[in-house]
Amino acid sequence: MKLLFTALAATIGFASLAPTAEIRVAHLSPDAPAVDILVNGSPAFTNAAFGDITDYVELHAGDYLIQVVPAGESGPIVIEALIPLPEKGDFTVAAINQLADITAIVYEDDNQRIPGSTSVRFVHASPGTPAVDIALADGGPILFENVSYTESGGYITVPADTYDLEARVAGTDTVALSLPGVALAGGTAITVWANGLLNSEPALGVAVSQDV
Repeated sequence: MKLLFTALAATIGFASLAPTAEIRVAHLSPDAPAVDILVNGSPAFTNAAFGDITDYVELHAGDYLIQVVPAGESGPIVIEALIPLPEKGDFTVAAINQLADITAIVYEDDNQRIPGSTSVRFVHASPGTPAVDIALADGGPILFENVSYTESGGYITVPADTYDLEARVAGTDTVALSLPGVALAGGTAITVWANGLLNSEPALGVAVSQDV
């Protein structure tokens, strides 16, 4: 997956001293092929496959046309969205749902460094999967409660460590997905993206992005 800084900078008229926001793309549509992402008509990210979360790029405040097409092709355009960006902030544009109903949702990221701790967010991006609780394994306490499809559980701060987690069907003890050995380094922020399909392929799983 190649980040085309030169083409993107030419498109947006990048000036390093001006205030900028940061934007990235998460490919979370389980049956969509690898894609290219265009910003104002020019390639910004290429060959992003299911489960990939790109690096951030800096953009000035304004409205940006985001288009998603199959990798290496000019069409069809499977997503087209006009995204307004402020002067500052970090944002993830997530391509979600199955290909027939693919859409984009923008999540605002809160990328802060806390020495000795990790900022953690959970996002439910698995179509057809019921709301879930994210908890410590083996009946441990709930960290993110009753998170429905497309929703974020917000950010929490936890001590840096390695955790065994599990996704339970919300309000029950039924474990839908086990997540052993999730390493959380101090001074970082991460997002855990639930993706895939509960009773089909690709199977329900997670993509973990280190956000800062």
